[in-house]
Amino acid sequence: MFQLGKTIVSEEIIERDFVCNLNACKGGCCVDGEAGAPVEDSETEIMVDIYAKVKPFLRPEGIKVIEEQGAFVKGEDGEWETPLVNGSECAYVIFDDRKIAKCGIEEAYNQGKIKWKKPVSCHLYPVRVKEYTELTAVNYHKWQICDPACALGDELKVPVYRFVKEALIRKFGDDWYKELEVVAKDHLK
Repeated sequence: MFQLGKTIVSEEIIERDFVCNLNACKGGCCVDGEAGAPVEDSETEIMVDIYAKVKPFLRPEGIKVIEEQGAFVKGEDGEWETPLVNGSECAYVIFDDRKIAKCGIEEAYNQGKIKWKKPVSCHLYPVRVKEYTELTAVNYHKWQICDPACALGDELKVPVYRFVKEALIRKFGDDWYKELEVVAKDHLK
């Protein structure tokens, strides 16, 4: 672990390689699990505001859950998260013609219907962020479902922090990311 400003960062985001391999995993991170994607307090109002524009991109079962439970819900850990269909898949998940899970929010963004890409937790994955009183922990989340992404990242030699560069900048800013690059360069000497 090392500290950058008010963050404590796991060395794994520098040392491990990762590139999503949707052809192999089919977007399993959006459909497998026991909790929805984390939603930050600052994102809850956005989720409500964009719902009408995102709704046309969603599946009927996702719409039903969102309209019954809300655009976001309180998880068992007391934190905000996306609601789930059948207790496992994100209510915002959609499937392409190859049965690959994708994000309905991101699809609305890609088609210019909204200006917000998706919850930052989804954008950051496999990096997970946990806010504490004084510091923020930035960790790599290892999940067996992402083994193909680890293999592809290793093959292409793309470390986790580079794979999620845009999301890390979105979350922590450009200066923070530049500091991370300096630490990574020194760490890997």
